[in-house]
Amino acid sequence: MRRHVSVFRASPVCQICESIFSRRLHSGPVSRIAISAQSSALRAGRIPARRLLVAAAAPVRTAAAKPRAAGEIDSGEHARELHHPAQPGPAVASQELSSVTNMITYLENSKSKVLNHRKVPSEADVSVALQACRIVADYITDEAVQPQIAHMVNEMDSTASNLLSLDTTRRSPERRAPDSPKTPAESISTQLRLLIDRISDTAYAVLAHPPVFITPGLLQQYVDVQARLSRPETLPKVFQLYASKPMAREAAGSFTYVDQNPDKIANAIEPEVVEKALDTAIEAKNLDAAVGIVESSYTTKAFVRSKLVRQAMLPVGAFAATPLAAYALATNISVLQNSMDSATATNVAFAGILAYVGFTASIGVVALTTANDQMKRVTWAPGVPLRQRWIREEERAALDKVACAWGFQEKWRQGEEEGPEWNILREYIAGKGMVLDRTELMPGME
Repeated sequence: MRRHVSVFRASPVCQICESIFSRRLHSGPVSRIAISAQSSALRAGRIPARRLLVAAAAPVRTAAAKPRAAGEIDSGEHARELHHPAQPGPAVASQELSSVTNMITYLENSKSKVLNHRKVPSEADVSVALQACRIVADYITDEAVQPQIAHMVNEMDSTASNLLSLDTTRRSPERRAPDSPKTPAESISTQLRLLIDRISDTAYAVLAHPPVFITPGLLQQYVDVQARLSRPETLPKVFQLYASKPMAREAAGSFTYVDQNPDKIANAIEPEVVEKALDTAIEAKNLDAAVGIVESSYTTKAFVRSKLVRQAMLPVGAFAATPLAAYALATNISVLQNSMDSATATNVAFAGILAYVGFTASIGVVALTTANDQMKRVTWAPGVPLRQRWIREEERAALDKVACAWGFQEKWRQGEEEGPEWNILREYIAGKGMVLDRTELMPGME
């Protein structure tokens, strides 16, 4: 059964190209550059984005992974853990980035390869589209090429301006209505914001496309793109899609969708990805996005189960094996004395070992779960069980980071914040069983 899901899409490229007169720069001979070297060097920061993008590069043939068949994505956990295709790096010619019009066309072409795919798009195809967004984002946000970007915007024709203005009426109506004349600097800034919005929308449209299966690698790429653009608005929604997006199956030339369990351990988001998304929201001063990121990651059952498996399995296994080890040790100790029979000595030694281990372990657990040295402004409310404090520590730490970012940085002024956003944050934290700026824990209030 075909499932129709509405996803934001821009105008088709085939209709746009009829009215585009591209201005291409005359460049030297085309040189081949290893795609993997480009991608790794760009991520490591060894090569500036301007140097990478201005250099002409020819397409390099790589052994791309074959598209996944419908049967390969029936199990979300199996697909995420075992399906690791080669990461393709797009070779971008200088002509693709020689003007704003060409940048938009390049993005639309990359997106259309995924949206117009007749089968379930492979991870490699989606990765290429996201990599295209990352390349353009790195280029336009590189401070070294800001003069060239300003020159491109100044020479931008009306066609490119219309492309950037598509769907702005429903996305940001307050931004398109000023009647007062703008200065050249304001006009350039507006066009750059529209271009950044176009890149962000393209990445979201690719990942939200119904047949696309979101893997951990694709999620990491998407977060990297939005972090580069400082656009965290869609990150909470994408985190929800990662855990609950139906998986596509091909049947008789159409797609059917199977709901997946959002509480599976495989649907837990890695803490490194969550922290990067949260830092992006904090840098953009978007409180709604920051709280949404925490709510859609650290508070989910999938993350709690993943933490229990990763961090609690070893202590639980040691706890279960302790009686056996204690009995074996007591049996060996009982033969070293002659004041009582062996069975009585074994029982006495066994009880003593268990009492010592149990008492020491309980003290350690209490010390671990009640430690508050890492807490700055958000602490646990009285009455919260110790097990909940340990399980939800990442959630508390994330809200603590948000509170520290939105409040005063001077310690002597902390606690004096006011305003609607701060009051909402305080009430939200209180509803989670936590306290913001607990009086007895503030400096000078002991």
